[in-house]
Amino acid sequence: MKLVSAALLLAFVAAPEVRYFRYERPVQVQAQQAGQACFVIDPEVFAHAAPHLADLRLYGNSSEIPYTIRVASAVAGSEKIIPLLNTGIRDGQTVFDAELQNTHYSDLQLTINAQNFIATVTVTGSNMGFGNHQTKLGDFTIFDLSRQRLGRSTVLHLPESNFPYLHFRITGPLRPEDVTGLSAGSTLATQPRYRSVAETSQATQKDHSTIFTFDVPANVPVDRVVFSPGAMPAAFSREVTISAEAIQPKRANDQQQPPFAITTAGNLLRIHQVQDGKHLDEERLTAQAPRELFDTPSRWTIAIANGDDPPLSLQSVRLEMLERTLCFEAAANTAYTLRYGDPALSTPQYDYARLFSPQVNALKATAGPERLNPGWQPRPDERPFTEKHPILLWVTLIGVIALLASIAYRSQKQTPRAT
Repeated sequence: MKLVSAALLLAFVAAPEVRYFRYERPVQVQAQQAGQACFVIDPEVFAHAAPHLADLRLYGNSSEIPYTIRVASAVAGSEKIIPLLNTGIRDGQTVFDAELQNTHYSDLQLTINAQNFIATVTVTGSNMGFGNHQTKLGDFTIFDLSRQRLGRSTVLHLPESNFPYLHFRITGPLRPEDVTGLSAGSTLATQPRYRSVAETSQATQKDHSTIFTFDVPANVPVDRVVFSPGAMPAAFSREVTISAEAIQPKRANDQQQPPFAITTAGNLLRIHQVQDGKHLDEERLTAQAPRELFDTPSRWTIAIANGDDPPLSLQSVRLEMLERTLCFEAAANTAYTLRYGDPALSTPQYDYARLFSPQVNALKATAGPERLNPGWQPRPDERPFTEKHPILLWVTLIGVIALLASIAYRSQKQTPRAT
C-alpha cells in the first residue's frame, strides 16, 4: 500500500520542461573552460522565480545541470567568555589580566557596569606569562554618553593577535567593580557580501520621525538596511524601527483584517569628535531586517525617531540582501541557460549540492539579462475536475441532501398513523 501511495505521489510531481519556463538568462563561463564555476544571482531573479528559487533550473545545451546555491555569510566562531584575573588598582588605575590560550582574536568586548564615562584602555600582550616581555597592542577609548543620548562603545578593536596573556590598564573614572566581564569572538575569515535590493533618498517627516518606504517584489529577501548620512551632524544617536508587511488587495469591507506587520528595532550611531582630550570614533549605520520572506509584494517602512533634534540629512537608505551564488560543474565550450518562472516545480535534489566542496580558484561565470522564453507555454491545469470546479461539489452535495430530505418527507406521509 505504501509503494502505491508513493507511486501516486510521484505521478503528481511536476517535471521541468523548457516550454513551461517563462524566463531565461544566458550564462557565460570565463574563457569557456571546464571546472567548478559560480555566478551571483541577481535580486531580479527572485521576483520572477518561485519562493526560495524552487523552480530555478540550469541547462547546458539541452541537458539539466546539477547546481548548488550558496548564501554569503561571515565565518566566525562562537563568543568566548574570558575570566578576569588579578583585578585591582595600581598607581591609581584599574588593572586586570586575562588568559586566552589557543585563541586568535581581534575585537574584545568589555562589560562595564557604569554610565556617563570616557576612559582609555591600554592593552599589552605576552607569550611568557603576566608581566613578562610585554608587547603593547594599543590604546583604546571606551565611552558611555547616556547623558548626551549618544550611546556607548566598550569594544576594543585590537589588531589580530594570539598572545595568550593580556594585561589591561584603564585610565579614567572606572573602578575595578565597574568592569564585570570580557568576551572575544573568533576573527572573521570572510565578511558577508550583500547585493542592493532597493534604494531611495526620498523621505517624509511625521511626528518627529523621518519615514522611508519601499515596495519590494514577492519572494525577494531583505537581510539588512544601510544608511548613508551626510557629513553633518558629526555626532548622533537615533532609534530606528523597521517594519514590513504584505501588500494585499484593497479590503472589501471593514471585517477584513489588515495585514500583519513584522517589526524590528535598531540604533544609528555616529561619533567623530574630541571630548575630554580623547578622540571618540564610532559608527553603526546598518540595521538587521526582520527575518521574513513574503510570497506577495511587501511594503517596508523605515522610521528614524528624531526626538526634538533636526532630521538627519541622509544621502540614501538602502535595502540589501545577502549575496546568493550559484555554482555548478562547467564543461568546456558549452552554452548554458538559467531558466525559471514555473511555479509548479519543487526544489531540485541534487547529489552535487549534497557533496559540494567549494574551490578557491572556481571559474567566474556571469548571467546575462533576463528575457522571455520565446517558446513559453502556460502549464496545463492537471488538477482533478473537482479541484478545478469546487462549487460543483457543493451543488451536488446540497442536491443529494435535498433529495434525501424529500424521500424522508414522503416516507413519513405514507406511513399510516397508529389509532
